Order: sequence, then C-alpha cells, then structure tokens
Amino acid sequence: MERRRIRIVDIADELGVSTATVSNVIHGKTKKISDETVKRVQELLEKRQYIPSMAGILLAQNDSKIIGVVINDHEKYEGHALEDQFISASVNALAKELERAGKFLMLKVTDQWNEIPKFASMWNMEGMVLIGYCEQDYKKLREQMHIPFVIYDGYMESSGIHVNIEVNHFDGGVQAGRYLKRMGHRDVLCISDNHICMDMERFMGLKSEIPNAELMVIPMEQKARTIFYMDHFEEIKKYSAVFAVSDYYAMDFIQFLKSAGVSVPEELSVVGFDNIRECEKFVPALTTIKQDNRQRASLAVKMLKQLRTGDCRDKNVILPVTLIERDSVRDVKMHKQ
Repeated sequence: MERRRIRIVDIADELGVSTATVSNVIHGKTKKISDETVKRVQELLEKRQYIPSMAGILLAQNDSKIIGVVINDHEKYEGHALEDQFISASVNALAKELERAGKFLMLKVTDQWNEIPKFASMWNMEGMVLIGYCEQDYKKLREQMHIPFVIYDGYMESSGIHVNIEVNHFDGGVQAGRYLKRMGHRDVLCISDNHICMDMERFMGLKSEIPNAELMVIPMEQKARTIFYMDHFEEIKKYSAVFAVSDYYAMDFIQFLKSAGVSVPEELSVVGFDNIRECEKFVPALTTIKQDNRQRASLAVKMLKQLRTGDCRDKNVILPVTLIERDSVRDVKMHKQ
C-alpha cells in the first residue's frame, strides 16, 4: 500500500501550530516566528520526510536548472576570494560538471550567511554548493533554507537536505609527515592561520608521523604575515622543514624565505596542501598534497540530484588525497652520507 504524502496541515496539527506557520518555515519566512518553533517545525518536517517529497514535486513542476555556488568572502582572501587558486579551481570544476549535467551555475561571494537564503529564493534555485562557511552558519542555514545544498568541508553532522563532502585532511598530514620522515626530517614546523577544524586535522596527521612537530599560527593578512615571519625568523630557522596547510601559504612562505636569503630546499624544505596549478611551475616546484577538485565537483552534482529525489544515503563523504613529490623537499639522509 502506497504511503500517504505528508501535508502541511498534518505537520501543523501534530505540532499545534497554524498551517501558515509551517508554510512560512518551509519558505524561510521566519522573522516573526520564535527560534524554538522554527526548530520544532524543521525537525518534524525532516522526521516525517516532508522535504524530500516536496523536492520531488518541485523537480517535476518547476525545474529551474539553476545551482547556486556561494563562496565565503573570508577576511583571509583580503577581498580577492575568486583569485584564490583553490577557490577558482573548485568553481571551475563545478562549472564543468554542472554544464555536463545540463544545469546553470550562478555564483555569489559573500561573508554574510543570511544573504544565502534570499539568493536561493530570488532565483528559485534547485540546489546550492557552499564553500568556506563555518559550522554555526550551516546550522542556521538548515533552519532557513529548504532546498538541497552540498557543503565543502562543513564540519557538522549532516542530515535532511544537505550533505558534507570533505577530503581526508588527517591522512594528508600523515602522508606529508611520512614523506618528510623518509627524507630524514625530524624537526618540522606546521604553519596555519588557525588551530581548529581541517587545519588542525592536517597538523595532527603530521604529528602522528613526526611527534615533535610544532604548530605556528600565522596572521591571515599578507603584510602582517611577513612581519610575523621576520619577528620569528630565528625560531623558524631551527626547523629543517615546514608543512603549510595550503599551497598559498607554502608559496608565500617560500617567497619570504627567498627575500631573507634562505634557499629552498637546500636550507629549508617546504610541503603544501591542495596541488593548485601554480605548484608545478613554481620555483622550486612545490611538493604538496593533492585533492581532486573534479572528483568532489562530480560527487556534489550527483548528491544534489539524490537529495532532491530523496535517494541520498551518504550524508558525510570523505575523499582521498595523494602526495605529489616535486622539488621543494631536500633528502637530508642522502646529503649526510
């Protein structure tokens, strides 16, 4: 026997609220509704599987084919988020996969999470891909936005109409540490602009292979970072290798070392993370941890479709990473022989 479709009136009756209240929560019009009521309605909508059913109706009746890609305009990008090579590579991969799927990409860069539901509803989007926001932002979005969305490196428990896709940050650190250890490095410094989430996982992976590895938290702003390196120059020179949590920070650090008269990798080895295109052309070519942007983009598009049809089972996906050996790491053991 076919299961009866859950209606707005069913949700309203079960919670003892009006159908208008339930409808407003579904459409993100929650300014005049208490947070407690929004949460109760949202939880019951998910429990009764109302949202997947509604998504199926929208898919059949009003398929806009528009997928929104929203980038957090974080302060570390200093107003140039789309010029960051990891961000641009991610967007490029998504653009190609969406084109292949017959969808249209609409891009927005903002540091205001509350602009995202408005952006989605204004263009009647089928779904969204969100990059660079933090856990509390995603939780708020879950309460206010009722279209499927995929998160890149979300760091929260996924359920309902959103999915988190991340790479194996810890294993990336493990691979970097294992390689540096094999090359004879024991005094290794990790540089990051924070000590939480994926950067901490990358550091802890490194530390699992090189127990005495240290973490140095650096400024996000480029000029302040250069001054910081100068102030900590004597400390930095105590290490034989540096693992940067991004290729951007790795190459920026190498440029500082060159300006300070330090040769890479002869005097100090450097490993990055991301494998952006510039790594191979950089001098010296950067050893790094590769994450596959095309694989993640392909999976994001696939899972958006599954979320809309209610067929998505995997809500947290971790993708593999791979060490790419190039010229920025010196084999210490070989030179000691």
